[in-house]
Amino acid sequence: MKASELREMSDEQLELTALEAAETMFRLRLQSQTDRVDVPSQKKLNRRLIARVRTLQTQRAKIV
Repeated sequence: MKASELREMSDEQLELTALEAAETMFRLRLQSQTDRVDVPSQKKLNRRLIARVRTLQTQRAKIV
């Protein structure tokens, strides 16, 4: 997901996106410990998505 798409989201949508990405990261971490991960780059993409969302939330909090 691009940063421009994230900027268009509301605060609630951003929080839900971050929670979903965190849950996916948790499942991928467990899967990588027990089985083979189908797409290893997915962990990296989710980590970056969480970082983008948190950055936008911080920026919005400073503006208000």
